Amino acid sequence: MAKEEDFSDNEENIVKIKSNKKKSGGFQSMGLSYSVLKGVLKKGYKVPTPIQRKTIPLIIEEKDVVAMARTGSGKTAAFLLPMFEKLKTHSAKTGARALILSPTRELALQTFKFTKELGKFTTLKAAVILGGDNMEDQFLEIHKNPDIIIATPGRLLHVIVEMDLKLSNIEYLVFDEADRLFELGFFEQLQEIINRLPEHRQTLLFSATLPAILVDFAKAGLRDPVLIRMDVESKLSENLKTSYIFSRTEDKLAILLYLLKFVVQKGQLTVIFVATRHHAEYIKIILEKANILCTYVYSSLDQTARKINIAQFRSRKISILIVTDIAARGIDIPHLDNVINYNFPAKPKLFVHRVGRVARAGQSGSAYSLIAPDEAAYLLDLYLFLNRPLHFSENTSDETNDLCGSAPQSIIDEEADLILEWHQSNIDLRNLKKVCENAYKQYIKSRPAPSAESVRRAKVIFKTPPKLHLLFTDKEETVTEKDRVKLLESIKSYRPNSTIFEVGSTAKSQAGEIMRSKRKYHNKIINKTRNFSSVDSCSKEDFDENISDLHEAETKEMVMDHNGRSQTLEITFTESNKVNKKRKKSYKNGDFYISYRPEYHHSEKGLEVEKNFDQQINNAVLDLTTDDVTEINRQKSKLKWDRKKKKFIRGDNNDPKNKKIKTESGVWIPASYKSDRYKQWKDKFKITQPLKSTEEEVEESEFGKERPGMKAVLKKKYQNKKHYRPELKTREEILKNRKRKAKLIFRQKHRHNEKLRKKGLKK
Repeated sequence: MAKEEDFSDNEENIVKIKSNKKKSGGFQSMGLSYSVLKGVLKKGYKVPTPIQRKTIPLIIEEKDVVAMARTGSGKTAAFLLPMFEKLKTHSAKTGARALILSPTRELALQTFKFTKELGKFTTLKAAVILGGDNMEDQFLEIHKNPDIIIATPGRLLHVIVEMDLKLSNIEYLVFDEADRLFELGFFEQLQEIINRLPEHRQTLLFSATLPAILVDFAKAGLRDPVLIRMDVESKLSENLKTSYIFSRTEDKLAILLYLLKFVVQKGQLTVIFVATRHHAEYIKIILEKANILCTYVYSSLDQTARKINIAQFRSRKISILIVTDIAARGIDIPHLDNVINYNFPAKPKLFVHRVGRVARAGQSGSAYSLIAPDEAAYLLDLYLFLNRPLHFSENTSDETNDLCGSAPQSIIDEEADLILEWHQSNIDLRNLKKVCENAYKQYIKSRPAPSAESVRRAKVIFKTPPKLHLLFTDKEETVTEKDRVKLLESIKSYRPNSTIFEVGSTAKSQAGEIMRSKRKYHNKIINKTRNFSSVDSCSKEDFDENISDLHEAETKEMVMDHNGRSQTLEITFTESNKVNKKRKKSYKNGDFYISYRPEYHHSEKGLEVEKNFDQQINNAVLDLTTDDVTEINRQKSKLKWDRKKKKFIRGDNNDPKNKKIKTESGVWIPASYKSDRYKQWKDKFKITQPLKSTEEEVEESEFGKERPGMKAVLKKKYQNKKHYRPELKTREEILKNRKRKAKLIFRQKHRHNEKLRKKGLKK
């Protein structure tokens, strides 16, 4: 033992010596143990990211932390490394000591993978509890006494209630993507889980988009938490190149095919985000018709198929993955090159999470978004949220970031002809297209509406489509395409001086005379209207002036950095500095005028947590019941369809008491959470030792009570069977069998000797 202690001391000294030689600010200067530091270096991490440099020392000091940083900034390692440092080694004490809650199974699996890789040289054990997996296997994982549990809230609560699991040993609690946990309707599950945890624990909240409301909630529930909001002014990576292509909804598929064929390089990993699972299936068939290998992932897909599809994409066997918003959060795909938003997201923070899959950890990448006319207002909401300039292709000649333009009609026609041929030859493809159209109508009804101000500006800005995007300027027929666009614009803007009543009419025509006199009378109003429309048509150039009105008294935003110092952030929506001389000066004095909106209004509006569907329904209910008691009883006795049981049942199906049970802490949870599955599993595998959660109970089970003998266990095992034959025998049974065999041998010898005597062969 002394040698081992000396060896460990030497290791610590080696680490200290190395940390002194390394540059300041590295992982060596954080005081991590040898096993944790070795896992970090083995993973390839050399210099901590800003969020890691700021949070790891605070977490090691056992402080509660609420951290916000953009995607790809290393938040997962920021809470895993201090966890390893705190737990140190595997404990024989029954019960997990760390709990990490994730909103989706993909994010939980990714966190589990990181835990295995970074904690490779520690003796800590981790278990993952996910919905959709076999619950009996999860019972077995809990019985293996893991130190760390990584889980989704719904399945974790199910396992806790089934096993009557105690969580009194939890020392370290992490909410990963905290805002998404509340958006998905996990409030009841989280409340019940938190009620089962000890009061003296360390709690961490991590997210890329954390609204102020959730931060206030965290402050109320945590013990003197430290708030860290980093990279707030740059919500997107500097290495990310964003492009926006304005098109009709019918032309999106043709533009997508062109992007995948000619813009995206072969072999680059590309993720395509769509609105519904029907779009994923439809686009997959179209891409396969175009000889483009792809796969898809969505929430209702079988769990095994989801794992296989993601594994194929990560191993680069397939370079294109079509997903819904299930993959928008926290999924880290190494060396992802491109993201394509086939359907533009309705929430700015969802766009941040989508494009955050690219340009992670200092790498570069591209994000292409296809903007339909009904999605233009969401684009303006996004740039109000980002506080970044949005460029239009007619106002710039160089290839800049955040560029919005349109695709040439020749490209759209070329790809659309192929798509039309595939639809004419395949009836299943036509049917699936109709399904997608119906699904998109339902999607439009469910998505949140954009701000009224953005809707008004979108009607003016996108009244005429923007000019060609610079992505398509390398094509040979660009010159002819520009001429064609100019011709179409001139045709659209052409207005004849005479009406239908005056064309071909003679001077004596009564209708012609009336129209000429009417035009002469209303000439001033007509010219004024035409001049107003011409001013609106050039509003893209004056886009910054329109936004400046919206940002009056909001031109400066005070942002607290991680040192607590205030910084002044100048908000510039566009790079144009033109001044409209006709515009009247505002009467508001910027030094004294107090706006009715807070300075961070647009940023917090984009980060706000959405209400889940159940909360919206409960708020929208209007109870109208009859005063007649017999009528009430008759309504309750009606048959109603139960989705889970797949049959009609009697009674009020909406009553929470029929579907939910009340826990000890007063939280209503689904009644299906409590069944006999755990008891049946224990009986099946003959597990008699109960699962304890404290040191005293473990000592009592090991040393206090005498364990039953093997014979009693075997008798209990075979008590229901007619022919009981134990395989293992006791000492008395073995001696008895030996005596019986000895008697048999003695009798056989005696009989043999008697036969020999009768024959006279032996005396």
